[in-house]
Amino acid sequence: MAYSRRRRIRPVAIDPATGRRISPWPFVGLVLLVSSFFLYAASGLLAPAWAVVVLLLTWLAMFVLCFVWWTSHPRRTVALGIVSFVWWWVAVTAGGIFLDWTA
Repeated sequence: MAYSRRRRIRPVAIDPATGRRISPWPFVGLVLLVSSFFLYAASGLLAPAWAVVVLLLTWLAMFVLCFVWWTSHPRRTVALGIVSFVWWWVAVTAGGIFLDWTA
């Protein structure tokens, strides 16, 4: 027994109010989503004002959806954070190609 290994058990975060395990995925998704806000806010350098308003409204919709999915679908928030980057890139690139947005 002197050389036996002990298995390390990771501590699990438990919500004291509900007694359920706290998932880290919603926090990861929120960090991704909030970090994409800079791209949406700085789009005024590439897009006209109406397009920036539309982009910010889509970001706001994704932000609200992140909190709607917080407890019911925690892993979807990570996908939503990634989609926020992809959607910005697609919208700005498509605007540059089809609507002739220039910097």
